[in-house]
Amino acid sequence: MRPPPDRHDTRAAAPFRLGINVGFAINRFPEPEVWLEIVGRDLGVRCVQFVADLLNPFLPPAVIDEQVARLREHAARNDVVIDTAFTSKFTRVNHLLHPDPAQREVWAQWFERFLEIAKRLGARGVGSHFGILSVRDFEDQQRRAERVEQGIAGWQRLSRRAAELGLEFLMFEPMSVPREMASNLPDTRTLLERVNDGAAAPILLCLDVDHGDVAEPAATDPYAWLREFARQTAVVHIKQSKADKSAHWAFTAEHDKEGIITAPKVLQALRQGGAPPAGGAPPAGGARDVTLALELSHRERYPQEYQVLDDLRESVAYWREYVRD
Repeated sequence: MRPPPDRHDTRAAAPFRLGINVGFAINRFPEPEVWLEIVGRDLGVRCVQFVADLLNPFLPPAVIDEQVARLREHAARNDVVIDTAFTSKFTRVNHLLHPDPAQREVWAQWFERFLEIAKRLGARGVGSHFGILSVRDFEDQQRRAERVEQGIAGWQRLSRRAAELGLEFLMFEPMSVPREMASNLPDTRTLLERVNDGAAAPILLCLDVDHGDVAEPAATDPYAWLREFARQTAVVHIKQSKADKSAHWAFTAEHDKEGIITAPKVLQALRQGGAPPAGGAPPAGGARDVTLALELSHRERYPQEYQVLDDLRESVAYWREYVRD
């Protein structure tokens, strides 16, 4: 049994809300009416980060139209808001940093369609990892620099489309190895500043408490990330993590004994932190409008296969002690 929460003054009011990344539904609960009922009725969560793996923009327009209609209908029926949209497990590819220019262009168009889908679903913003360098490109300094410049241009192109659609922001996720971009704090700060210099819509961060380059000790402290980028973060992926960044666990009593993530420390770091946003005046206080999105990972193996919903329930119950919305 989980011990009583340490309440003190750490229960969150605005600007925090509890949400969920629906990657848990990929190939298990692909039907909109099923996963939206799980989120809204079973878990009692109102805020969703939708994932492209549940509605890939590569699909024919007629299929997308039918799915969008079902998603909107069942989101309303279950009192769920699709807050943001993101790439996921099967769309974790090179995309805007692909070494082949033809494929980079295909993925740029893919993202433009994804922005349109997200807007139709009511999302405020859309995100992904920044892009992934091939080993060959990463190891050649000239090609690496060229590819990053192309990636920045690609994100700025997407920012123009986002602004046209009326989306509030784009976001990218710092990762855990340099080849996947933004794996430590200084590199993330530099990339964030560069990509926002000329962007038509703000480009923010989606932080992940389980990310950071374990080869750099300064990059392994999740609370340092939260303090450093509190005001430039739209979403935080929350899950239980270990110091070696290899967990992606649920917030269960068993995992919390070994894990390093606690709700009070996450909220405290976000309240304390905050450098001025790129290209804008510093807002008052700590974090801006942040969604804390549970992003849990379960392998398609036993016994994990049948623990998914129980783990989600226990994780939501834990965070509800601290985040009301």
